[in-house]
Amino acid sequence: MARRGSLSTRGYLGPGGGRDTFLPFPREWRATTVQACGLWPFAGGAGSPMVGVPIGRHLLSHSTVCFDPISWFRRGLISNPGVFVLGLPGLGKSTLLRRMVLGSAGFGVTPLVLGDLKPDYADLVAALGGQVITLGRGRGTLNPLDTGAMGQAAGRLTGPAASTLRSEIHGRQLNMVAALIGIMRGPARPVTADESTILSAALRVLAERHTERVPVLADLVQVLADGPDQVRAVTLDRGDEQRYRDTVDPLHRALLGLLDGALGDVFAHPTSTQIDLDAPAVCMNLSTIAGSDAQLQAAALLATWSAGFGAVGGAGALADAGLEPQRNYLVIMDELWRVLRAGGGLVDRVDAITRLDRNEGYGKALCTHSLSDLRALSSEEDRAKARGLAERCAVTVAGGLPKNEVADLRGITAFSAEEEKHLTKWSDPAPFDDTVGARSRPPGLGKFIIKAGQKPGLPVETQLTDKEAALNDTNTRWHMEGN
Repeated sequence: MARRGSLSTRGYLGPGGGRDTFLPFPREWRATTVQACGLWPFAGGAGSPMVGVPIGRHLLSHSTVCFDPISWFRRGLISNPGVFVLGLPGLGKSTLLRRMVLGSAGFGVTPLVLGDLKPDYADLVAALGGQVITLGRGRGTLNPLDTGAMGQAAGRLTGPAASTLRSEIHGRQLNMVAALIGIMRGPARPVTADESTILSAALRVLAERHTERVPVLADLVQVLADGPDQVRAVTLDRGDEQRYRDTVDPLHRALLGLLDGALGDVFAHPTSTQIDLDAPAVCMNLSTIAGSDAQLQAAALLATWSAGFGAVGGAGALADAGLEPQRNYLVIMDELWRVLRAGGGLVDRVDAITRLDRNEGYGKALCTHSLSDLRALSSEEDRAKARGLAERCAVTVAGGLPKNEVADLRGITAFSAEEEKHLTKWSDPAPFDDTVGARSRPPGLGKFIIKAGQKPGLPVETQLTDKEAALNDTNTRWHMEGN
């Protein structure tokens, strides 16, 4: 029990002591010891590390917040270079990722934007002197059987390293073709285990037949039509032609559908432009694909992810062999939900294509609107696997979210009550300003909490330079409508 007249944190106790009921929160600023040497020792260390790309200002201390998954992983702040970004549409997720792309390029990391639907990144990548590859009907094609940089690397390697890379190529081709069939059939008819076995055998025959050129889907169809012994063996036809045809016909029809159906214009021909990992940045521009064409959008996203990760894998194999310098890559995977909803079993395909290996030298950013996108999947098994994609990322960056979404996030990372209050408040719509007859700035625009494990989150507001704002054409996100 404090005695009367003693000094407490709020002033002197007792009559005439002048005890205050309100303590103002002093504003904090960050500076180096050279800049603020005269203030010493009246200074303390800040809670946010000065490591990585400058993202914006801390909402409480106003100090600079720096973050990107590769820099934090290099310094041992996180266990793997993966980040899961989510928040309601229109609150600046792509703007945050654009800043990471720009800063990472400055640090010598090569950004790979694998599937730009709007486009959000094409102008930025072009300004960096990077490569912009446009895909779409009549605009550009991507052969799902193209081995790309990984195939070129396998040709330069010998011994076990070459064999390992060829096995990886086979697996990626199998995953990609099965995924395209799954998207075309829809969620109710995923590729079966027997069909995967037949596809695997047919792809091995295809690799033996075409050593001088890259095969296309029509060549794979021809293998099924010919019925070589290697393929017949896995169908257990036992020399019965009718039995063989009955077994392979559903798969045969599906591949013909890929050639002449909704996806054929993009995936039935040789790849129009190969990914150039020597470029400062790469953007796969899918903005020519209409938003109403959900099948093609999902297929194009998945195909670009496969091509991008395959290229990185090939570059890593050459670096391990001492044939190329080691490089690091930041892979941006936006609109994750479009692929996961497109067909049954696609969660496994995405997982196989994108599973993070910190030894490969790349980090990835998965982006979606909310966890409800993952809950909408058809089976409980797929929903659990989809959550696993997010849980394996060491960092979660959350913007404005409805209250029920914040509750779901607790299964991935623990937010404090104060942090949850910020997220729900940021999800409120922009108020209408009667004085100008237009909507004001949304309360959650550009605001995020960066959460690494169980540590306190970093509340940050992204701030753009004038050049960034002009380059990225962010009027719909950073200015009042009508101005």
